[in-house]
Amino acid sequence: MNNSQSGKAAARRLTPRKTPSQPRSAQTVETILEGAAHILEQQGLEGYTTNAIAARAGVSIGSLYQYFPTKDAITAALIERESAGLVDEAGLALQDGDRRQALRRLIEIAVRYQLRRPKLARLLDVEQDRLSQLLPRSGSAAAMHAALAAFLGGWMGQGGAAAGAAASDVMALVSALTDVAGRRGSMPAAQLAAGIEGAVLGYLGLDRDA
Repeated sequence: MNNSQSGKAAARRLTPRKTPSQPRSAQTVETILEGAAHILEQQGLEGYTTNAIAARAGVSIGSLYQYFPTKDAITAALIERESAGLVDEAGLALQDGDRRQALRRLIEIAVRYQLRRPKLARLLDVEQDRLSQLLPRSGSAAAMHAALAAFLGGWMGQGGAAAGAAASDVMALVSALTDVAGRRGSMPAAQLAAGIEGAVLGYLGLDRDA
């Protein structure tokens, strides 16, 4: 199988079989996704199977497969659902003319989203890294990366691959530090965001007072 065929096969694994067009089918999809989220939170990746998801959602396994061909397709849809709101808020934050304030708002938003359901966020980060080996970023993740790369590129006076790499590193740094804090559950969100801001500025070599 050549690279093109492999890419198409991976895309089929991660793409829903059909998009719900009626309120009832949309509700079924949402129920499946929320069932998947609960399984991840309660049983972790070890218990995360299509049978467990269907049982938690209260649908038949046949109904689940009408919408999602694989467990990975469910995971990809769940990642998209969880990141969509974050991307919308982050996009607005990055439009702030004050770069330091924009970065601060972005980090505060990311911390809030990660800590809202910390175990789910942590496991979805793990799964997103795994799935990214099959296909490049898409949807909300790609939009977030592009917006952050443009923002950092303008601040650092760099573009192209350098800005893209910086955006990837910042996203990974924010997720990692927030995940650690989420497991400990002891640091206030504002304090965590301030610490992450300092770490990001230090990593990028940017002046804290710029």
